[in-house]
Amino acid sequence: MSKLEGQQHAGNMITIDERTMVRDYILLPYIDTMVDKSLKELEHSSNILKRAYLMAGQAIQRRIMLDTYQLRKELKQRSIKVLEDGQEELIVYHKIFCRGYQERFGMMRDVMRTEISLRLTKYTAEIGVILKDQFK
Repeated sequence: MSKLEGQQHAGNMITIDERTMVRDYILLPYIDTMVDKSLKELEHSSNILKRAYLMAGQAIQRRIMLDTYQLRKELKQRSIKVLEDGQEELIVYHKIFCRGYQERFGMMRDVMRTEISLRLTKYTAEIGVILKDQFK
């Protein structure tokens, strides 16, 4: 392939912003599963704040669903498709199909855990802001 051909196709390749969107799209189902598991544990709890925790968890789940929907829609508009591609050792792989190109995208499990933790912290902080605003 000549230099010119490579330049002509460079616009088809996935951008850094799109790669971030793909990463988030991959992580959101994991976050949803973790929140769901936590909500199920809470349902069997005798904690006096159980209802408040359940409501906060459900609000976070709604936000996760909304973010997933928006990312799916945005990726589709950009002609990007993401499919699971298995796991090897400590890495989870996905195939990214982007405007005629295909690449294998791998994320290390510890990186995934860190990103999930950061995202959950962000969602929780958003709920905290809403609650603070309500009680001013």
